[in-house]
Amino acid sequence: MSKQLLLGDEAIAQAALDAGLSGVYAYPGTPSTEITEYIQAAPITEERGIHSRWCANEKTAMEAALGMSFVGKRALVCMKHVGMNVAADCFVNSGITGVKGGLIVVAADDPSMHSSQNEQDSRFYGDFTLIPMYEPSNQQEAYDMVYDGFEFSERMGEPVLMRMVTRLAHSRSGVERKAQKAQNELSFSDDPRQFILLPGNARKRYKELLVRQEEFIKASENSPYNKYIDGPNRKLGIVACGIGYNYLMENYPDGCEYPVLKIGQYPLPKRQLLQLVESCEEILVLEDGQPFVEKQLKGYLGIGVKVKGRLDGTLPQDGELTPDSVARAVGKENVSKFQVPAVVEMRPPALCEGCGHRDVYTTLTQVLKEEYPSHKVFSDIGCYTLGANAPFHAINSCVDMGASITMAKGAADGGLHPSVAVIGDSTFTHSGMTGLLDCVNENTNVTIVISDNETTAMTGGQDSAGTGRLEAICAGIGVDPAHIRVVVPLKKNYEEIKRVIREEIEYKGVSVIIPRRECIQTLARKKRKNK
Repeated sequence: MSKQLLLGDEAIAQAALDAGLSGVYAYPGTPSTEITEYIQAAPITEERGIHSRWCANEKTAMEAALGMSFVGKRALVCMKHVGMNVAADCFVNSGITGVKGGLIVVAADDPSMHSSQNEQDSRFYGDFTLIPMYEPSNQQEAYDMVYDGFEFSERMGEPVLMRMVTRLAHSRSGVERKAQKAQNELSFSDDPRQFILLPGNARKRYKELLVRQEEFIKASENSPYNKYIDGPNRKLGIVACGIGYNYLMENYPDGCEYPVLKIGQYPLPKRQLLQLVESCEEILVLEDGQPFVEKQLKGYLGIGVKVKGRLDGTLPQDGELTPDSVARAVGKENVSKFQVPAVVEMRPPALCEGCGHRDVYTTLTQVLKEEYPSHKVFSDIGCYTLGANAPFHAINSCVDMGASITMAKGAADGGLHPSVAVIGDSTFTHSGMTGLLDCVNENTNVTIVISDNETTAMTGGQDSAGTGRLEAICAGIGVDPAHIRVVVPLKKNYEEIKRVIREEIEYKGVSVIIPRRECIQTLARKKRKNK
């Protein structure tokens, strides 16, 4: 087949299409977004009727994908690492239900928090769920793992977690494609109770999952993605996980002097691991993210073998793994051949000029700071989080998707007034609606601003699940329609907007203000397309 220059995300997407994918389920989140966008744009998606619409959140995506697996079809789930927290309810239980059609869950981790709230490592989720995992070291491996992974998932009868990191997801390399497969036919499990997790059946299936752990270890020992590479200097043995292997090889272009165990599939391969331990005086673990393997080795090997890595300070405990940090860990000095010129000074991210969120914060802060000095504003995940920065300094919290409304509720329950929440339209339908229901059920004295730019702007302008329906959703949840106020965030409307804000703050109950104006980036793209 042809060789293509692909992002790591695109390699995953192309592999899924070539492997007979029937549906991709996802909520946009950096650095995973391009997987679904690539599938949406591929001609084969429309030709074969492959599902590719965005989901309301990662939980609904995971559940829908499990439903597609239930009928024997192959499904892909994509999310960023914090999305795993949202999907965890179904994801963890899917290890016990198992699968019928192949199911691959892609978690794109973000070490160094380039666009995230934390650095969590999704490998802990796979280990917790007791299922096999992949971690590619390059784009070709990402393609191969997904292409063969659906069949592996069906053979094992379990979902497979595939862990990516930002640098691999967003860098390009040549990828050799394989032959396109047909989609699976509709089929069902031989066990009619496989997906019924009543306690009696769940206990039985969990015991079976535990028994199969040795089978998963054997699969890792025989995997082409786990490889023991001998070296003459036995003072140190290196375990290189995923992209860590690439960084190691950058420092040893002619081959590493130390024995290396390359890890691309989990659970850890015991046979190769013992071979490395028995041959070497010390072990160094190279992994991008948290000390997942390092912790396992310390517990697995016991006393007598020194394991070095992030926990003992050989590598930094936070931030990305880099070729330079790897060089220092193996005692080499990695001198860059190229100097990056200081042409542009660093500057913090800011809301686009002309963005409706700017008008929201301008009016909101004027009212609150001048008239309500005891106010607090609880914000959420989206472009509007930048309201924390100059010139607005408008928000007091940003924790996780949907937390603005529920934190505002808790603060109001504690006696705060005014307690204001600012949330975006996509984040509201992702995980803000249930918080609003709590507010309605208790008639909490909160003012909720749903800043509606009619898209999922922060990740590039994907569809927003609530576009055109926010008022109906709020009314359906139980908000008094008289206190669902829609305004247009423009300078000419500032006085009207401020009046609405004052009125709703003074109302003793749940009120929702919806400033609505299309994102200027998506609007500009539409205009260019029309031209």
